Amino acid sequence: MRIFSDVRELKAAVGEHLGHTEWRQVTQEQVNLFADATDDHQWIHVDVDKAKEGPFGGTIAHGYLSLALLPSFMAELVRVGGLAMGINYGLNKVRFPAPVPVGARIRAGAELVDLKGTPSGYLSNTRLTVEVEGQKRPACIAETLSLYVPAESS
Repeated sequence: MRIFSDVRELKAAVGEHLGHTEWRQVTQEQVNLFADATDDHQWIHVDVDKAKEGPFGGTIAHGYLSLALLPSFMAELVRVGGLAMGINYGLNKVRFPAPVPVGARIRAGAELVDLKGTPSGYLSNTRLTVEVEGQKRPACIAETLSLYVPAESS
């Protein structure tokens, strides 16, 4: 984990790779719960038997499940001190180049693309790449926008 004492220190890291998370396994239970939460029960995600005969040879995670994991990946990668709060502000350029087979292990790497001051705080743009262990192509590439609001004393 990269720990920054404040946003000024974070600003100095623009252009740097911030590291990789630990590997974590994607389970069928996790995929099923995501399907329930989003009402996306497409057979390639939840029908284990039918998916064995499908194009991926088994069930795959939703692309949006990979995307939904980005905040937890960021929490594993970066901590910024001196903040009143940090807010997920949005996304840029989201792509899902390869599927995540259920049972596969994934991790994320991050690069701080930009950090700029705004009237509300500091807006960061961080490119996260979700990798699937043993696959050349990433499962997800997304630029996440976070708004860092300094504490009054910062």
